[in-house]
Amino acid sequence: MNASRTRLVHTAAELRALPRSSGQRAVVMTMGALHEGHATLVRAARDRVGPAGQVVVTVFVNPLQFGAGEDLDRYPRTLEADVALAGAAGADAVFAPAAAEVYPGGAPQVRIAAGPMGDLLEGASRPGHFDGVLTVVGKLLHLTRPDVALFGRKDAQQLAVIERMVADLNFDVRIVGVPTVREDDGLALSSRNRYLSEADRRTALALSRALFAARDRLAAEEALRDRASYGAHTAHRAHDRSAALAALGEDRAAADAHALAHAAATPPRGPSVARAAARIVLEDAARLDPPLTLDYVALVDPSDFTEVPDAYEGEAVLAVAAKVGTTRLIDNIRLTFGAPR
Repeated sequence: MNASRTRLVHTAAELRALPRSSGQRAVVMTMGALHEGHATLVRAARDRVGPAGQVVVTVFVNPLQFGAGEDLDRYPRTLEADVALAGAAGADAVFAPAAAEVYPGGAPQVRIAAGPMGDLLEGASRPGHFDGVLTVVGKLLHLTRPDVALFGRKDAQQLAVIERMVADLNFDVRIVGVPTVREDDGLALSSRNRYLSEADRRTALALSRALFAARDRLAAEEALRDRASYGAHTAHRAHDRSAALAALGEDRAAADAHALAHAAATPPRGPSVARAAARIVLEDAARLDPPLTLDYVALVDPSDFTEVPDAYEGEAVLAVAAKVGTTRLIDNIRLTFGAPR
C-alpha cells in the first residue's frame, strides 16, 4: 500500500463519504502512537480482506477509559507518523476524530457497562476503564460499519470484554484476536514502552520472563508426566530402559526413575506450578533497582477472567500487570492444561 494514498478523515460525515469497496471492510482501533504491533494488526486486516477489501484504522485517545491520575494528557499524539505507518502497513483510510466528534454532547450519559468481567483484574485496578472501552468501541463500530474488527491479544481482558459485548448485544461484526508482538528481548510492544529508561526497561523484562518461566515450567512438568505415563505402560521393559539410559550416559538413572515415579503418583499440578514459577521471577524483580511493583499476576479462564482452580484443564490466560517507575505495563500468554476443553 502506498502511504500517500491513505485517506485521513476527521468527521463522521467524511467517514460515511468514503466509497465502500466490493470486498469486506476491516477496522483496527487504536489510540495512536502506532508501533510495529499496530502495523501487524493492519497487515493482518489487509490479509483478511484481500486487495478487494478496505482497511480503516481509527486513531482516538478515548478520555472515558482514563481514570483519575492516569496519563490522558501525557499519552503521545503522533498523528502524522501514525498515518504514514498505517498506510505503509496496508490501510486505506485513517479516521482520527476529535473528542467533540465522538462525544458531541460531552461525556455521554448512556454508556455500555462491562458487567462482572469488567470489575476483575484491570477493571479492579482501573475502575470504570472497561465501561469506557466498550462505549467507544461500540460507537466506533457503528461509525465504521466493518465486517471484521481486529484487536491485539496483548490486551487480553479488553479483547474478552469486546467479544462478550459483541455476542451479548448482537453486533453484526466478527472480532479477531491477533497474537502479541514482542521486541527482540521479549518485551511486549506498547506505546508506553517509550516512557521506560534503560534501567526501567531491564526491570520491565521481568513481565515477559515471568510468563515464559511459567510456560517452560509447565512444559517440563508435562514432559515428565508423559515419560512417567510411558514408563507405567512399559514396566515389563524396565531392564531395556535401564540399558538404554546407560547407553546414553545417564549416570542418574535411579534419580530419574524416582522423579518419574513421583510424577506418576501425584495429581496434575499445572496451574499451581505455573503460578509459582511466574511469582518467583516477579518477586526477584521487586528487589531490582528500579523495582518492579506488582499489581497482579493471575491465571484465569479466558471466557470470564475468573481464577482457575488447580485441577483445571483447558486453555487459560496467565496475565500480569506491574509498574516500573511511573509506567504501568501489562502482558499475558495463553497456556493449556491437560486435555483442551
